Amino acid sequence: MSLKVAVQMDHVSGITIKGDSTFALCLEAERRGHQLFHYTPDRLSLRDGVATARVETLNLVEEQGKHFTLGEPHKVDLSTMDVVLLRQDPPFDMNYITSTHILERIHPKTLVVNDPAWVRNMPEKIFVTEFADLMPETIITKDPAEIAAFRAEFGEIVLKPLYGNGGAGVFHLTKDDRNLSSFLETFALLFREPFIAQRYLKDVRKGDKRVILIDGEPV
Repeated sequence: MSLKVAVQMDHVSGITIKGDSTFALCLEAERRGHQLFHYTPDRLSLRDGVATARVETLNLVEEQGKHFTLGEPHKVDLSTMDVVLLRQDPPFDMNYITSTHILERIHPKTLVVNDPAWVRNMPEKIFVTEFADLMPETIITKDPAEIAAFRAEFGEIVLKPLYGNGGAGVFHLTKDDRNLSSFLETFALLFREPFIAQRYLKDVRKGDKRVILIDGEPV
């Protein structure tokens, strides 16, 4: 059965197809005969309880720089879609949270993946602390004294925004780095939220891998 799949994402022109999971998901959906519609979060609207977006038909090929074609924008009621993929990148700010509230108006009649309520209630850098045995030592705080003590305990740390993505604003600090106070002052000016610091793991230089689960099964 062919499905109508709307993809709420950062503009497709800006993705790097080699490592982008949204591109992989959409390419496979297209291969299976589903119809794709593309829109960015700023084109999402709610009026009189109806969630709409200005969408474009989307076609993909595996060739960076020529990897997409888009149709003409047109407005649709998102409840007429079979699936909406919620795929834009953080920052996980009030703009992101607002989009989850709007998409809740159509879910589950239209399947929103992932469920917007759980996207909102499970911010990834906080959620993963439930699995402390699988991650380096971590502290979430805005208290400079606590972060300084954390570095004194572990020597090398990584400091990063709590709701960032893609490596933006991530700093590796050694035990003798004199820039910690400056970084904390800058973070305090840029972010209202707490920061996250973690013990530095040298093996991070070897790269990372992702495991995708569907209904709890690794694929």
